[in-house]
Amino acid sequence: MAAPAKQAQLLARQLFKLSVVDGTVSADRVAGVLAYVEKHASAQSLLVLKAYRRLVATELAKSEARVEHAGAISSSALAAIAATMTKTYRRPVTAVARANPALLAGVRVHVGDDVYESSVSGQLAALAASV
Repeated sequence: MAAPAKQAQLLARQLFKLSVVDGTVSADRVAGVLAYVEKHASAQSLLVLKAYRRLVATELAKSEARVEHAGAISSSALAAIAATMTKTYRRPVTAVARANPALLAGVRVHVGDDVYESSVSGQLAALAASV
């Protein structure tokens, strides 16, 4: 990594740390960071903002459970998934439903980089891989 890119990464990490309050990203702090970068624009501002955006997006993804489902899913099932993920990750996690007819049946839950699979297509793929 070139020196300017490395410096941009370091600055982005520092700015990201300033954006987190009590373990969650604060919208007010993010607005303050963006205003600071805009006011103190430099040749590296674009690199800093790209790295900062990636860090914020990664952190926000940890607070959202994307629930892929084949058929209809009830709001009580979504609430149960959100409660389970909140307990597992020890932070508030909201569940968002997204239809995926390729699953055949069952659900697949994504929280950040973690994937929880309980679908027929996942079981069939695992069976095919073991044969």
